[in-house]
Amino acid sequence: MTQAFDIIIVGAGMVGAALANGLGQQGITVGLIDKAEPSDFDADASPDIRVSALSAGSERYLQSLGAWRRIQAMRATPYRRLAVWDETPHPLSRLLPGSLTEVEFSAADLGASHLGHIVENSITQNALWQTLQDEPNVTLITGQGLKALSQNAERATITLGDGTELSAQLIVGADGAMSRVRELAGIGVTRDQYEQQAMVMSVRYLGQPEDITWQGFYPSGPRAFLPLHNAGEQHPGETWGSLVWYDSPARLAELKAMDNSTLMAEIHRAFPARLPPLTHLDAKASFPIARQHAKHYFLNRVVLAGDSAHTINPLAGQGVNLGFQDAQCLQGLLKEARRSGDDLAGERWLALYEKQRRPANRRMMLAMDLFYHLFSNAIPPVHLARNLGLGAARALPFARNGVARYAMGLDEELPAVVRQIFSRVPGLNQL
Repeated sequence: MTQAFDIIIVGAGMVGAALANGLGQQGITVGLIDKAEPSDFDADASPDIRVSALSAGSERYLQSLGAWRRIQAMRATPYRRLAVWDETPHPLSRLLPGSLTEVEFSAADLGASHLGHIVENSITQNALWQTLQDEPNVTLITGQGLKALSQNAERATITLGDGTELSAQLIVGADGAMSRVRELAGIGVTRDQYEQQAMVMSVRYLGQPEDITWQGFYPSGPRAFLPLHNAGEQHPGETWGSLVWYDSPARLAELKAMDNSTLMAEIHRAFPARLPPLTHLDAKASFPIARQHAKHYFLNRVVLAGDSAHTINPLAGQGVNLGFQDAQCLQGLLKEARRSGDDLAGERWLALYEKQRRPANRRMMLAMDLFYHLFSNAIPPVHLARNLGLGAARALPFARNGVARYAMGLDEELPAVVRQIFSRVPGLNQL
């Protein structure tokens, strides 16, 4: 017998679980499908190697779902400053003092208490799953993958790996960059693979949790530091942190092959001097980087959200924030569709979702692309141009702070001067 829901969401990661909570709280019945359940939180365990910089806008959304207090009950590290600068050595660097080409974004300058929080992905997902336990309109189905998808004029039906059939007015694909829902729905993507990959490392360092996250840019890619929580009584005087090293696949393969003590020495040699003194390397992993955008966000009774619809260069950690913005937008439109008595897969509402989210996601994809191509080289004219650009950003706090407020989710629009620059960049409409 086929089990019926209003909406089925495939993928119960951060974005899918958030959307399920929001829809369930609006009285919409949801079937939430995932292959596995998140592990229980262990306060004494090492941090998850996967972390995200959750913006103030994402925090507000998670608060509205009842998940943010659960995150804080586990652990989340606020950051109040964000700094970027150019580390490429070149004679042209002497034309501008280094202090003039470093840009720092500060919560104090924006009238905010913080810019965001660094949170382990597993904690965000865990908090959302805890919230789901209190939501009677959401049914969690785990341990099964998606086998088939069919659609007709009134319903869509999915078949799970064990043969179970589920039907709904609308299927949401929130199952990641390699989305099975997107594949079965016949929605294509445009994809560009970057030359760089990223290696993420969990470390401990001496001192208390810092309030700044930073990135130094090198020709081979940026090297970034993200502060995490105090290491506790087990490691007095130490704090957990996350490092990200962008480089060629061959270079990262060399680094991953090193033993921890050799890699620690290499990190101290290669990272900016402001890196706190490291005491321990706990875990490391690398992953390829690609820009990917679905050619359509919806087709018939299928709609995409989060990484299923778009993946971007993780330079500024905006991926999950864009996903939460997708979820919040879709949640609001589906609420209006239900209130109007319309089909939840009605083209009017899904087209409005794509109209609102595609340009916003495209702008962020373009911004990350510009950073990538502008900083990942040592060509003298480009080197000078980016340093002049950083200097200009430092000298024009109104534009700089406007960009920061947009990235934090405090403002819905980029500053006018930035929008004008984006409108003149060739290829934006193809992203």
